[in-house]
Amino acid sequence: MPKNNIVALIITVVVLTAVAMFGTQFAGSSNMPEAEAAAVTPTPLPATASAQTQPAAAGLPRAITVVGQGKVSAAPDIATVVLGVNVSAATVEQAMEDASSRMDKIMAALKKLNISDKDITTSNYSIYYEEPPRYEMPAAPKGTEGSAETPAGVYRVSNMVTVKIRKLDQVGELIDAAVAAGANSLWGVNFDLEDRTELEANARAQAVENARQRAEELAKLAGVKVGGVVQISEVIGGGTYYPMPAAPRAAEGMGGGAGPISPGELEITYQIQVTFELQ
Repeated sequence: MPKNNIVALIITVVVLTAVAMFGTQFAGSSNMPEAEAAAVTPTPLPATASAQTQPAAAGLPRAITVVGQGKVSAAPDIATVVLGVNVSAATVEQAMEDASSRMDKIMAALKKLNISDKDITTSNYSIYYEEPPRYEMPAAPKGTEGSAETPAGVYRVSNMVTVKIRKLDQVGELIDAAVAAGANSLWGVNFDLEDRTELEANARAQAVENARQRAEELAKLAGVKVGGVVQISEVIGGGTYYPMPAAPRAAEGMGGGAGPISPGELEITYQIQVTFELQ
């Protein structure tokens, strides 16, 4: 073979070898991103592992809460009357003296009715100056001397006592006696109970019984049964006292001149909130 042909053949083999090597490297580099993507792709967790991370739902308590009410009525056994004097004078000394003189007579009248000192309490004592009304005085006619004077004010003294009456048939008689002795102010007559303990206990017992009755009625509608008491509490402000009207008594039976005064009845109510378990 001629020398020139041998050189050409060697060059051709070198070129083909280089081309082959370059193609192999190019193919490897083009596949690298896919390999890397496959390496960083997270493997999904099994369904069972994901479900285990969810907390179990807590069961709601099976209970029912109701408010029961108890009510009792009773006749009052005591009465209170607020009475006294309101007097006025040009000087404070005179007003105080007049009020004191009248109150001494009123206290003496109460003693005659066997009202104890512990049942008489001063509820108000006040002194104040009452100014005359302010208005423009008309001008004096021409040719007359002197000028119109503004009327002077007065001092007022109020002395009131609260009297507890333990015999209700004395209410009218006591008012009559106090007025005759000089009382000219009376704020009202209130009837009450000396001891409410037993009646309050009865009202509370009725409230608890009423609460269970309400709970059982509601449970029956829902198709369940009532169990034991889970919680019980007294409703704030649930204990109240209401005067109940009664037929007026004759004036003669309550002291004559004071007019019909009726004690009526007191209504005591209590509310209890109770929570029962359900079965």
